[in-house]
Amino acid sequence: MWVELFFHHKTFFMGIASRLRHTSSLNQPSWLVVLRVALGAMLFIKGIAFISDSSRLEAILASSRLSSSFNPVFADLIAWTHLIGGLFILTGLLTRLMTLVQIPILVGAVFFVNLPNLTINSSSELALSIIMLVLLIVFFVEGSGRFSADEYFRTYYKAGTENNLKI
Repeated sequence: MWVELFFHHKTFFMGIASRLRHTSSLNQPSWLVVLRVALGAMLFIKGIAFISDSSRLEAILASSRLSSSFNPVFADLIAWTHLIGGLFILTGLLTRLMTLVQIPILVGAVFFVNLPNLTINSSSELALSIIMLVLLIVFFVEGSGRFSADEYFRTYYKAGTENNLKI
C-alpha cells in the first residue's frame, strides 16, 4: 500500500514539475536569453581569470571568513566550477543544475568575501557578485529558455522518437 502511494505521488509531482519546467522555459521573453548568455560569459571569464591567477583567488579566500587550510583546493574548485558552469549556462545546457551549483559559491562571495572586506575599491566587485547571484536564482527558477541546448536536445529527442515510430 505505502509503495503504491509513494509511486503514485512521485509520478504525480514529477509530471507537474516536468510540465512547469517545460512551460516556463518556453514562455520566457527573448531578452532573458541575452541575460543568460551574459551571465554564462561572466562566469566563464571569471573562471579563466581565477585559473590563470590562482594565487589571487587563494589570497582572497585567505583574507575572508572562509580562511582554512583547504584554500588551494577551494580555489581550484571555484575556478573550475565557474569555467565549466559558465560554459554550460552560456550554451543553455543543464542550466538549472549549473545554476544550482553556482549559487552557493556566489552566496559565499557576497556574504563571506565581499561584505566583510567592503571598501570603496571593492564595491564594484560586491555589486557584480550580487547581480550574478540574482541572475543565477532567476535562471534556476526560469530555466534555459527557448534558445538553448536544453531545448534543442528536447526537441531533437522528440523528433528522433517520432521518426523511429514511423519506420
